[in-house]
Order: sequence, then structure tokens, then C-alpha cells
Amino acid sequence: MKFEISQQFFFDAAHTLHREMDAEGSARIHGHTYNAEVAVAGPVTPETGMVVDLGHLRSLLEKIRDRLDHRMLDDVAELGHPTLENLCLFVAREVAISGLNLTRVSIWRNGIGDRCDLRFE
Repeated sequence: MKFEISQQFFFDAAHTLHREMDAEGSARIHGHTYNAEVAVAGPVTPETGMVVDLGHLRSLLEKIRDRLDHRMLDDVAELGHPTLENLCLFVAREVAISGLNLTRVSIWRNGIGDRCDLRFE
């Protein structure tokens, strides 16, 4: 059997964005509350009864959150353009370093209804 387990976190951050639609508003510094979810999968380890210790996953995600929370996303060098897509990639790269079997990263903004899902199948 294969299980998928996930953990959510949130962060508040500001950014600018150069785009064609709403160009003036997007170019000004503005902020959002972002929600994120990371899912990993695998078999249950008989010794622990878990796919991964959620404490370990929470600790990893807290380090990622610290790099994004209350930051100017334009200044996070490894991020690139501060889009939902690049935020998903940023989180995925950071989780992948841990060796966990990542299956999905989701980033969304409830306040405006935007969401991006990056799936690994």
C-alpha cells in the first residue's frame, strides 16, 4: 500500500509583478496571505507506522516558511519572478533536498481565489 500525507502552512509576503493585465496595480508593492500544502507519499515503515514523521515534515516546512514569511518576494534570489508557479517550484526544490517522495505542492491565496498545483506523478 502507498499512502499520501500532507502538511499545510501559510505565509504573508509582498511583491511586485510585471504583467499585461492590471499592469499598474501589479507593479506597485502589494502583499498577500499565501497558503501552501506539501504532500509526500510512500509505504508505511513498519518500525514507525508512518510514511514520514509529521514532526519532521513540519520542521522542514517551518524552515521554508521562514524564508518567505514577511519578506519581499522580489528579493528571494532563488525564487525568480514571484508567481504562484515559481513559489511551487521553490517549495518543491527545498523539500526535494530532504529526500522525501514529494507528490504535490499547492500554493493558493484565499483572498482572491488563485491556486497553483504542482504534481509529481
